[in-house]
Amino acid sequence: MLDKKIVDLLNSQINKEFYSSFLYLDMSNYYYDENLNGFGNWFSIQTQEEYAHAMLFLQYLQNNGHRPVLETIAKPNIEFKSFKQALEAAYEHELFISKSINDIYAVAYEIKDFRTMQFLDWFVKEQMEEEKNVDELNKRFDLFGGEARGLYMLVSELAARTFTAPSLVL
Repeated sequence: MLDKKIVDLLNSQINKEFYSSFLYLDMSNYYYDENLNGFGNWFSIQTQEEYAHAMLFLQYLQNNGHRPVLETIAKPNIEFKSFKQALEAAYEHELFISKSINDIYAVAYEIKDFRTMQFLDWFVKEQMEEEKNVDELNKRFDLFGGEARGLYMLVSELAARTFTAPSLVL
């Protein structure tokens, strides 16, 4: 059985991951509405990734004898005024999620919950990748987004992204 503090933090993380999925779906819809379908696709894939992350946390709790507690998922509350603003919001959100996972890890370390630390190792690495990907997308938009041909090439590249399920085995 897991410590109650860890269970509460993991339940909270499940809901944060589901919110992330909603947020990225909202961003995907924004870009599709703006006819930047490659960006819409990129965020649609992010939506699937975040949902998969939530399900991994959920399964971890179940595997450890705990019933996940699902809370109401808040509606994303951002009105995007520019293509860049959504990208910046995505980066800030990834930093928020990284901090949340690191906070859980710190508590697991403090109480010597090595099983949870080992589980979270994958997420720590995944968040490094998530931050890097969104940061690079922001930088590439800065480089190419202001020029029609560059934006077209970026949109085309992002349209090719496909979903790959996480490789974490529980």
